[in-house]
This record gives sequence, C-alpha cells and structure tokens, in this order.
Amino acid sequence: MNKALRKPVIAGNWKMNLTPDETAALIEQMKPLVADAACDVVLCVPFVDIAAAQAAAAGSNIQIGAQNCHWANSGAFTGEISAPMLKAIGVGYVIVGHSERRTYFNDSSETVAARTRAALDAGLTVILCVGETRSEREQGITQEIVRTQTKIALQGVSAEELKRVIVAYEPVWAIGTGLTATAEQANEVNAWIRALLAELYSIDAANGVVIQYGGSMNAANAGELLAQPDIDGGLIGGASLKAQDFSAIIKATYFF
Repeated sequence: MNKALRKPVIAGNWKMNLTPDETAALIEQMKPLVADAACDVVLCVPFVDIAAAQAAAAGSNIQIGAQNCHWANSGAFTGEISAPMLKAIGVGYVIVGHSERRTYFNDSSETVAARTRAALDAGLTVILCVGETRSEREQGITQEIVRTQTKIALQGVSAEELKRVIVAYEPVWAIGTGLTATAEQANEVNAWIRALLAELYSIDAANGVVIQYGGSMNAANAGELLAQPDIDGGLIGGASLKAQDFSAIIKATYFF
C-alpha cells in the first residue's frame, strides 16, 4: 500500500489530565514547537478543557478533539456528551472505542459501532481504536480480534464516510505499561487492518485511510515506528502531556 497517499496524523490523548488553565499553558508551549509540522496535529482533551484548548490553539495548526461521545443525539443519559454537542462547539475529532473505555466502562464492539455512527452523522472525524489484550496476543488471535472489532465498528459506514475515519491500532498490553510492540509487530497488525479495509471497500479506499499506532509511542521509538509502511501516525498518551516529547514525535514524521 502506498504510504505517500496519506498524510500522517499525530493525535494526543490527554485522558483525564489537566485543568483549563494547565491546558492553555501547555498548548502555548506546544504551538511554536509544532508550527512547521509535516503531519496533522490533534489534541483530544477532557470535555471541560475543550474551550480553553480551542482558545489557546486559535490561529495555529493544532486541532482539538474529544475523547468520547454518546451514541444518542440527546436523552436521559446523565453525564454523557453527544456528537452533535461536540460539533456545535467546533470540535472536529473524537476518539471512539479506546481500550480504557472498553475495559473500565464496558464499551462493547456494538456500542463502539453506535458511537462511530453518531459521530460520523454529526460530521466529526472518528479516531477508531482497536486492539488485543496480552492474553489474546499470547493465544495467537490478534488478527481475529482486530478484524472483528474493525468490521463491527464500520458496519454501515460508506466508502465516502470512511474518509473521515482514522483507525488507531492500540495493543491493550502496551498502553500505559511502558511496553511497546516492536515496529514489525505494529506494522503487521496495521497491514492486516488495511487489507481488511480493502476487502470491505476497495484498495483505493484502504490506501486513503490513516492507520495510527497507539501503544506507548514516544520520542525515542517514534522514528522507527513511523518508518513502517503501514503506520501513518500515532495516538499518543503520556508523551502528549509534555511539549518537548510531543513535538519530537511530530518531527519524526518529517522523514516519511
């Protein structure tokens, strides 16, 4: 698959970190460091930080996203945020199906599919997370798990809508653990995902989809991971909370 057809996307997932004031301060540090990025730069921040992040990022190349959305447009879902609400305040991206949502909040492949549908209907770009646990990798069923998660999430998604889907392969065993898949392991799974997209849509459609790696990518390993033919960026956790580290990952995209 031709990597030159895709512009890399480096997205920070801040998880449940930083207040609005801290958000503004960090983005002010980041802006000059990422101003000449050769990739799209996205920060997915907590809901309460979105307004502060947008204000701080105004006029820069940093785009702001959210970390989740509900599958309903409105209703009796206390504490939830809908995709139209995000769209109404100018959010462009939303993470769907992160392993922490699946693990701690019982998100299933079916609810991930419903959230994906809602986000696409609202005009958002979806960062769709898929990945296997350590047990599933040890059982040798990584490919089956990732294919199933991806297929269910994309049910009913058209080829045109697929243009607003970024897939993030995030091996659950490598998130927040300090463990990282080797560049070859990560690329193998990303290639499986791209092959599945070619089956479901077409080779041309699959060639156009950005597939990130999301398992503890950092300043030290970003270059090796991003050099792989099917790794088109990263969904960055802890390193995205440090301006220098995040900018170092972004600079690694200059060469690919």
